[in-house]
Amino acid sequence: MSIDFHILADRGLVYVRYEGFALIDDTMKAFGRYMQHPQARPGQKQFVDLSGVTGYERDFTRLMAIQARKADQFGSGGTQTLMVYYAPSRLGLELAQLVLRSWEGFDAVVALIQQSEQEALSLLGLPETCVADLLENTGRSRPDS
Repeated sequence: MSIDFHILADRGLVYVRYEGFALIDDTMKAFGRYMQHPQARPGQKQFVDLSGVTGYERDFTRLMAIQARKADQFGSGGTQTLMVYYAPSRLGLELAQLVLRSWEGFDAVVALIQQSEQEALSLLGLPETCVADLLENTGRSRPDS
C-alpha cells in the first residue's frame, strides 16, 4: 500500500493519493509525516484520491479511534478542515462512505464525496479539471511524503 501526499501551500491544499490495499497503520504513518511537515497548516483543504484503492482494512472500531485523533489535530486552533474524497470506483466509494461515517460528530472536519474528478476539484475551489493539471500547475512532480 502506498499513501503519498503533496502539500500545495500556495493553494492551501493537501493532495493525498492511496494506491493498493488501504491499511489503517499506513494511513496513520502518512498522517504523522504530514503533521511533521514544515508546510502543514491547520485548515488546509484535503483532496483524498481513492481512485487507486484495490481493497481496504475493515476495522471500523480502529478507524473511529484514529479519526478521533486526526480530528483533534485538524481542529487545533478552532479551524475547520474541508476534505473531499474522490472515489470514482465502487470500492473507493464504499471506503469513502465508511470514512465519512467515521467523521460524524467531529465539527472540525467537513467531509464530502465526489465520483467526478472535476467536481471534486471544483468543491475545493480549484479551477483545474483534473489532478494532473493541478500538480503540473503547482510544479509538483513528486510527493512530499
